[in-house]
Amino acid sequence: MKKTVLILLLTVTFTAVEAQVMKKEKHGSYIVNTTTLAEDVEGYNGPTPLEITFRKNKIVRVVMLDNKETPKFSARVKKTLLPQFEGQKVSKGKNVEVDGVTGATFTSDAVKENVKRGIEYYRKNK
Repeated sequence: MKKTVLILLLTVTFTAVEAQVMKKEKHGSYIVNTTTLAEDVEGYNGPTPLEITFRKNKIVRVVMLDNKETPKFSARVKKTLLPQFEGQKVSKGKNVEVDGVTGATFTSDAVKENVKRGIEYYRKNK
């Protein structure tokens, strides 16, 4: 009995985590949250999770979630790096070459890796 309950509890827990990674919106968009997908990817001061919106196999929007990066550099990444991904086809987005932000190399690299993992997850699970 205890084993059955434990297995059921673990199944529900993993399903809840999966649901938090990607959700499908009513209008057909998918939103991938990279918090758990890239928890080992760190910028200068820690993880740099993103929320990536996909529609019709294109990246529609990339948003930085709460992080501990320096606000000045985080703002520059939001303004100059994230828009470079928008409009990219998923098939090219994983390999797209985007310019990082000068002075925010660690944050830029972490954001690029988060996007890469978000795309991989979307492609495998949509």
